[in-house]
Amino acid sequence: MSSSFSFSDVIALKQNSKALTRDQIQWIIDSIIGKKFHDAQIGAFLMAVFLKGMTNEETIALTSIMTGSGEVLSWPEEWKHLVVDKHSTGGVGDKVSLILAPALAACGLK
Repeated sequence: MSSSFSFSDVIALKQNSKALTRDQIQWIIDSIIGKKFHDAQIGAFLMAVFLKGMTNEETIALTSIMTGSGEVLSWPEEWKHLVVDKHSTGGVGDKVSLILAPALAACGLK
């Protein structure tokens, strides 16, 4: 990955409906995680993506990069049958978590 990218060049590509490379997307995500951008810059990137869209390749790269950017948790083997997760994309499913978490905990799940 190159660090020779500039925010203005990368954002201009997206604003002009050009596809970003995987390296450019990696640089954007690394810079966001590393707190190298101001909130306004992140907002400009998100607005450009919202208005101009992303190609399938960009979406796949972004998803892959974001998936690999977090901490991977490992659970003790004895918890294997006890650990559960509830996913939500926001909006519609947000309210179920409030009641689901204590209900599952009461059943001995974590």
